[in-house]
Amino acid sequence: MAASETHYTLPLPSFDKPVKLLVVVAPYYKDIADNLVAGARAVGTACGAEVEVIEVPGALEVPSAIAMAERLAEYDGYVALGCVIRGETTHYDTVCNDSSRAISLLGLQGAYIGNGILTVENRAQAEVRADPAGQNKGGGAAAAALHLVALSRKWAGKSKGIGFRA
Repeated sequence: MAASETHYTLPLPSFDKPVKLLVVVAPYYKDIADNLVAGARAVGTACGAEVEVIEVPGALEVPSAIAMAERLAEYDGYVALGCVIRGETTHYDTVCNDSSRAISLLGLQGAYIGNGILTVENRAQAEVRADPAGQNKGGGAAAAALHLVALSRKWAGKSKGIGFRA
């Protein structure tokens, strides 16, 4: 069982300049979403980030909201939060796969995103993963976004030039 395993966690990054983090959450399961947000806020605050939270109807809308914010607003990083619990139809697979794929594509296009959309078999699994005092997946997603922001700032202004290298 994964809950009994120990995992290495990178230390949180530090920043010389302020960081603006946008948390986009689908509150379909409100209590679980609230715990994910609490974890993300705590990690953002621990790094000195300004954290703003917006809600969207469901997990499929999370990447769209992040894409809009990337185009229209001024954020350094993004945290995608929500919960998808397996049901009786294949809708679960569609929501899990499509939201994850869209978030990955946004990341490959240059957005710094931590993905904290839980994809679980049942409510009990979601509750353990969302709990800030438990697995704190919301906090982990915020940490991932902040690490990507830190990397981008580390490599900002570096150029590899154009064309072939000798």
